Amino acid sequence: MHELGIITSVLDVATQSARQSGATKLLGVTLSIGEMTEAIEDALQFSFEAMTETDPFTEGAKLTVNMIKPKSRCLECGAEFEHDRFHLFCPECDSFATELIAGRELQIDSIEVDLPDDANEE
Repeated sequence: MHELGIITSVLDVATQSARQSGATKLLGVTLSIGEMTEAIEDALQFSFEAMTETDPFTEGAKLTVNMIKPKSRCLECGAEFEHDRFHLFCPECDSFATELIAGRELQIDSIEVDLPDDANEE
């Protein structure tokens, strides 16, 4: 279950960033993750909930996951096309000479934090 490792790293980065900005609480994290990473969205959610429920700084935080569909470019005819994880051949010329151009992403798009009242007044 590599989703737990992914979420552990994401929470490490998000909480460190939130604390450095003076936040009093982490409210949410938005991730973009490619389907070709084979991460399962439900397992990501489960891991996030398990990791955040025991820490007062992260308790109640929400995870939003944007799954990125795989997209490839044909090296023979140049066509760009979306596909599933298993069918990488070009729909235009049936070539298997393709390169993946989207679908392996793993990035934190945003974090939502609660700032102290005095920070909001500036």
